[in-house]
Amino acid sequence: MTDTSTIERAAVALRTAEASGEFIAPVRELFPGIELPDAYAVQRHNIEHRLRSGRRIVGYKIGLTSPAVQRQLGVDQPDCGTLLDDMEFYEGIPIPLGRLQQPRIEAEVAFVLGRDLVLESPSVVDVMRAVEFALPALEIVGSRIADWNIKLVDTVADNASSSGYVIGGSPRKLSQLNLRDCVMQMHREGEVVSEGRGSACLGHPLNAVAWLARVMARNGTPLRAGHLVLSGALGPMVPVTGEGTFEAQIEGLGKVSATFGRP
Repeated sequence: MTDTSTIERAAVALRTAEASGEFIAPVRELFPGIELPDAYAVQRHNIEHRLRSGRRIVGYKIGLTSPAVQRQLGVDQPDCGTLLDDMEFYEGIPIPLGRLQQPRIEAEVAFVLGRDLVLESPSVVDVMRAVEFALPALEIVGSRIADWNIKLVDTVADNASSSGYVIGGSPRKLSQLNLRDCVMQMHREGEVVSEGRGSACLGHPLNAVAWLARVMARNGTPLRAGHLVLSGALGPMVPVTGEGTFEAQIEGLGKVSATFGRP
């Protein structure tokens, strides 16, 4: 385990990069020897800093669930990050590009929990019973690491490369959905830019939520009723290169859009 001083210095480096827009070299290079538990400690350090400044936890995100995204980033396992209240953006309201860092976008299924998930080894059935409804979502990912030169410890330390999200406004009960086989298609200004299906997310989006629930419960911070969970990409993430609108259609869940505007 890396010493506390190194954890703090890594956290400050990422925080400073976000505030300044001057992105840093990979955490693994700046702090040699950093391992996965250390990276999660860096992530927690910065989340606690934001909570002290008045932010609020609204849920969690699961990353690196899609084989396509894993290939893009050269990793082989999922990770997770924390969603805060100031990370939510809204359909129809332009998202200032100046608030983002090297943004990319991906379509996924979001879940809202109606019950706590406190078991250390919850089953998918336990997860089904806990989910109140599902929604279509667009996650805006970003990196404080220059040129997205990341491996697993880099993205984990950087709050799983999160920046924000948009959710659609039409909740659906699980009984109405076939999430394993649902087809996703994302457009930018009418052009198809990403395609996938539910099975790309660890075989089924609920498998991803079960994975997260186990990790959180074993860490003593179980998922709670009311939490939003972004379950992971259904297809390749796409760079956001300027102003414009992305719209994703997820079979059974409907559409969700994100519009990017001037800084």
